Amino acid sequence: MTETQTKHSLPTVVADVEREVRREAAVLIETDLTGLPVLVAGPPGLTAAVVRRYWRSGAAVTVAASPGEVTAEACADVRLGVLVGPAAGWGGARDTLAAQCLVVTEPVPDAPRGRVILVGAGPGGLELLTLAGVRALAEADVVLADRLAEVGDVAALAPGAEVVDVGKRPGHHAVPQGKIERIMVERALAGRTVVRLKGGDPYVFGRGAEEVEAAVNAGLPVTVVPGVSSAVGVPGSAGIPVTRRGVSHVFTVVSGHVPLEPLQAESLVGLGGTVVFLMGMHNLVPLMTALARAGLAADTPAAVVERGFAPDQRSIVGTLATLPDLAARAGAKSPSVIVVGEVVRQSAVWARRVGARSMDGSIDGSIDGSIYGHTMDVVA
Repeated sequence: MTETQTKHSLPTVVADVEREVRREAAVLIETDLTGLPVLVAGPPGLTAAVVRRYWRSGAAVTVAASPGEVTAEACADVRLGVLVGPAAGWGGARDTLAAQCLVVTEPVPDAPRGRVILVGAGPGGLELLTLAGVRALAEADVVLADRLAEVGDVAALAPGAEVVDVGKRPGHHAVPQGKIERIMVERALAGRTVVRLKGGDPYVFGRGAEEVEAAVNAGLPVTVVPGVSSAVGVPGSAGIPVTRRGVSHVFTVVSGHVPLEPLQAESLVGLGGTVVFLMGMHNLVPLMTALARAGLAADTPAAVVERGFAPDQRSIVGTLATLPDLAARAGAKSPSVIVVGEVVRQSAVWARRVGARSMDGSIDGSIDGSIYGHTMDVVA
């Protein structure tokens, strides 16, 4: 008995082969394609997402927007040809590519829908950026970066993305918050993935809630990737835990950009534990004075940790009464984190750790006869 194959069987086989080829191509995209010559062919406006994906994988991408551009000369060095949407029907172009390399087809990408991702970059250094943050940057079309989002080469983490510096400095907001939100929303409404890269955590004095609201009001999908807050990470980098059993079971994080009101200071002193001030260097004197007037003992340990996680990080340790003078003599500036409370004594233990070394120009203070005011760096 002779088995007869219908004319509809062959397309099934071809489809199976096509699926296998596309699976192999997908594997390639997950690997390092650095330097691999790839030609993406398709009508203008339909190939951008495909081009970006291969380019970010390291491939050397060229684009052909019409069948006439797919010539033997143009394909001479191509190792992978990608036909997008209608280009699958460019018979002559497909034959030309197939004579030189592997050819795969891809459907026209869905109409782009923009989104916003708020990413907390942590207190400094690429190693403190979360894996979720790294992935978000790799997918970004636009990155709006803060001054304190110090993760190194943002362009390398977000290849092909538009990087916009919207960093703010004390007393100087080159790009006002309202404009930042407008840029974020406009780019996302244009179909782009916008990453708002922020120092520390987006929700800790980072105006993240306002930016989430702006995205939601514009009807945009929005997600938030948490980051290590400088309120905890920076003191920790100097050996100062914000809590310790038997010493402090509570810590309060306060924005120091304005002086404390008397009732606020009294509440902080009454609560006890550890007080951490962010953005407070220009108000160091009034902040310490307010706590003292509210009844906090003058010999309460206090510290400034300057430029947390930077190569030139240093700690200036004294007391509530002495810290402003010590910081002034050391020329301490922003960005710095101020810590007040008994936990600051732990920095003396940190200074004795194996591998610790002091730096020149230290400023001496004292707590119960112990020498403080030391300037330390972080030993990896």
